[in-house]
Amino acid sequence: MSRHILHDWRPEEPAFWASTGQRIARRNLWISIPNLLLAFSVWMLWSTAATRLNMVGFQFSTAELFWLTALPALSGATLRIFYSFMVPIFGGRLWTTLSTLSLAIPAIGIGMAVQNPDTPYLVFVILALLCGLGGGAFASSMANIGFFFPKAQKGNALALNAGFGNLGVSVLQFTAPLVTGVALFSPLFGAPQTYLENGVQHQVWLQNAGFVWVPFILVAAAAAWFGMNDVASARASFREQAVVFKRKHNWLMCYLYIGTFGSFIGFSAAFPLLGKTLFPDVNILQIAFLGPLVGAASRAMTGWVSDRWGGQNVTQVVFCALIVGVVAVLYSVGAFGGEPVFSLFFASFLWLFFWTGVGNASTFQMIPALVRADMPRLLPLATAAERLKASELEGAAIVGFSSAIGAYGGFFIPLAFANSMKATGGPVTALYVFLVFYISCAIVNWVFYARRRSILNLSPSTAA
Repeated sequence: MSRHILHDWRPEEPAFWASTGQRIARRNLWISIPNLLLAFSVWMLWSTAATRLNMVGFQFSTAELFWLTALPALSGATLRIFYSFMVPIFGGRLWTTLSTLSLAIPAIGIGMAVQNPDTPYLVFVILALLCGLGGGAFASSMANIGFFFPKAQKGNALALNAGFGNLGVSVLQFTAPLVTGVALFSPLFGAPQTYLENGVQHQVWLQNAGFVWVPFILVAAAAAWFGMNDVASARASFREQAVVFKRKHNWLMCYLYIGTFGSFIGFSAAFPLLGKTLFPDVNILQIAFLGPLVGAASRAMTGWVSDRWGGQNVTQVVFCALIVGVVAVLYSVGAFGGEPVFSLFFASFLWLFFWTGVGNASTFQMIPALVRADMPRLLPLATAAERLKASELEGAAIVGFSSAIGAYGGFFIPLAFANSMKATGGPVTALYVFLVFYISCAIVNWVFYARRRSILNLSPSTAA
């Protein structure tokens, strides 16, 4: 019998939580966070690498570069569908270890491919799709952590795991320009590339953007294998978890999560390239990391707000704020007349990133609360213990599956910008599409969850 398997796990019992559960849960959370941070860093590698390919000798079109930023989100979202069901089947400890080790494949591949300007575009497409391995890890990570915490702390625990995990995007966008400017692994892993800027020759080691993550990946995977646990009661087959496909709230939360997390990851992927294209005189790569940083920090730091005031109410505020943010971006790019203004463009995107982070936390607080509130109707003859176990399994499955569907926003947002730029020469058409979508999300959340007589506002079982 493995010492890593928790056969007696009762986080809802105060005495057990205080004496044993809290310590174990926190250890698993703090090991999970760096693993998820690395997953996001590898997932979003192309958000920075794509901006520098042509600088070192490649000759890709703007549309091709936007595709490289969009494809990891497409594969990552698709992988999340499968990853969301893996923890109850294989156990969180094993799956976290394997999913983290898999990140080394695209990291090493990118480090090798960018060194040769003759590398075919198809190779970069494959590597971009492989970066989706990092995106898939989020679904299993969130489902796993949800099993460790009592309902009163679940929202905050998920917000911390996701928020600090999302920070990987900002860490990448801050780190990549620094590590590519120094000879970290030269000459063993490649010579520098050269480029001209204002008549001055510069050197850059673009391969470092991929290679730098490999040592951290190995350390984090080892920490997961030796330090994490599996919750025995969380084991379930795919058939047992697949019941969530019949749940109305599963699909509604998927729609709302496209609006929150889909926006966060889509803006993270597109923001550096969009800013560089619209404002070529501004070196946005030096400050682009601030957007994902704000979004990750707001997610990590606002989970308690939803635990206290209700995720449905916070989510309603979020979509109203996103509507305001898109209008501000439209103004900043000259949609209403006048010249584009970079300072307003940048500030408006920081506003959007902040509220997507808050919304990421609030929607994930809603999911376990919804499942608990609906269990008496779904299982009227079950005991309290049976309902609790069912709600834990279904809640984890919905968290994972909604994260999968939401991640498709990371594909559609860069693609929308690319198509808008190609068709009209600017991003305005895409921004109007986003505006209409956020309005629809606000309506959906109000009709089903935020109004006074909704399931969340009527059920006492959802209270933290």
